[in-house]
Amino acid sequence: MDEAPSRICSTPNFQAGHPMGGTEDEREKDFARNLKSFSTLGFSASSTVSYIYVSTRLSPQSIWERMRMFLKRPLRHGLFFSVIFAAAMPIVPTVAFGQTSSANSYHGSVVERKATPGVMPLSLDDAIRMGLKNNLGAILQNTGVQSAGGAKLQELQALLPTVTGTVQDSVAQVNLQAEGLRIPGFPAVIGPYGYTDFRARLDQSVLNVSSLQNYLAAKHNFAASKLSAKDSADLVVLTVGNAYLLCLADAARVASVEAQVKTSSVSLNQAIENHRNGVSPRLDELRARVDYQTQEQSLIATRNEYQKDRIALARVIGLPLDQKFELTDATPYSQTATPSVEQAMAEALKNRSDLKAMQEQVQAAEKSLSAAHAERLPALTAEVDYGEIGVNPSNSYATLDATGEASGPIFEEGKLRGDARIADAQLRQKRAQLNDMEGQIRADVKDAILDIQAAEQLVTVSRSNVDLANETLKEAQDRFQAGVSDNLAVSQAQSSVAQADDQYVSSLYQLNVARLSLARAVGVAQTQYKAYLGG
Repeated sequence: MDEAPSRICSTPNFQAGHPMGGTEDEREKDFARNLKSFSTLGFSASSTVSYIYVSTRLSPQSIWERMRMFLKRPLRHGLFFSVIFAAAMPIVPTVAFGQTSSANSYHGSVVERKATPGVMPLSLDDAIRMGLKNNLGAILQNTGVQSAGGAKLQELQALLPTVTGTVQDSVAQVNLQAEGLRIPGFPAVIGPYGYTDFRARLDQSVLNVSSLQNYLAAKHNFAASKLSAKDSADLVVLTVGNAYLLCLADAARVASVEAQVKTSSVSLNQAIENHRNGVSPRLDELRARVDYQTQEQSLIATRNEYQKDRIALARVIGLPLDQKFELTDATPYSQTATPSVEQAMAEALKNRSDLKAMQEQVQAAEKSLSAAHAERLPALTAEVDYGEIGVNPSNSYATLDATGEASGPIFEEGKLRGDARIADAQLRQKRAQLNDMEGQIRADVKDAILDIQAAEQLVTVSRSNVDLANETLKEAQDRFQAGVSDNLAVSQAQSSVAQADDQYVSSLYQLNVARLSLARAVGVAQTQYKAYLGG
């Protein structure tokens, strides 16, 4: 699930300290376009995403006006966006849950199947299973395991015997005069003559402490790569789960807006009828028509977002984009007990594979440092050369050459000290990263639990708000139909219903993503995501 500080995201293409040129309208369009490009992967344990708008030309009043205008717009996916305006602030891409791989890879997949006719039912379990198989991030991590395994074998070979064999058949003829030898009575040309040689050579490292330590370092790196691949499965579950839940939220939002369009249509027909009968002014009809068309615009935008999020879901699970599918699961919601912070932290420190992978990397760095120090020690090697040589295979004789060698550096101080310092710096770096990861894991757990607690309260309040808004709308419609008041109250009530429905859908989505993020934070997303979602 690699890029956001406990958030999985990629950074917009802003340049810190570089003022945006052009008119203010052009700068506003650039701002909106950059916000659009700021893609999120799972939104991590929090549903709040911070955007940094780098500008040094806008006045504080202009910045405030744009902030107010942006916050008034309908928020995509119903999330709460915190807009932070700063002048010349550096923007640093961050990574989720201590991962070092690019988070963008988890947005992609390898498509191995062709689209099938008809509509394919797709449950959350099916989507996660396909994601674990086809997601590009998981595939890249698995190839990394293969690469680390190859590196371990290469280091192992330095400790194993090396046996080579050669077969040689040589023919020669020598011109002595061409070599400057002119001997009276001796032939000027010797040959042709030749020999055949069958030979095997054995090279064995008897004692090489540096090679042994390098092999142990490669062994730890191999173990770390396997743990990283296991951790990537949790990130895939988080990514796919978020994409699936987002599509469910979009579908609920589409259904809500469709209902609001029908309600607005009824109100519009009533306003037209009242105006025709002379009961209400034309202003009521115009107001009702504006409300109806506004809802139609919202429906168009909501359906578009839904289709785009379905494409994103297909991309992360490796589904052909022309494959039709139907989400079979409903938005999960249940009253489940949230573990305490202490319990969740203990589980996280025990289960998180990325933490274990970093611990293995620290041990690998320690072995690499030991290998660098061991370069000063002598190495013992043995060489054995055995073969048969003669004028032909049937007339040959065995030969044997055995050699033992002890070698060590006498003066190579620059390289020896340089290797040791590089290895020591790498060890310090890994230890610092390990310490930071432990702190980040604790922060991930606390963030997720806080988000769950807040989202549960939001669900309760927003559900009550939906009931109150619908009751208010019915009361306003009854008063307007009875001719007691104009339809201004109806218009306001319809807006309240739309806002309440959107907040309820968003709060449910936030709650489920927060629970899924907690499962990721404690390192059990792949095995226990259904339990955390209440399924």
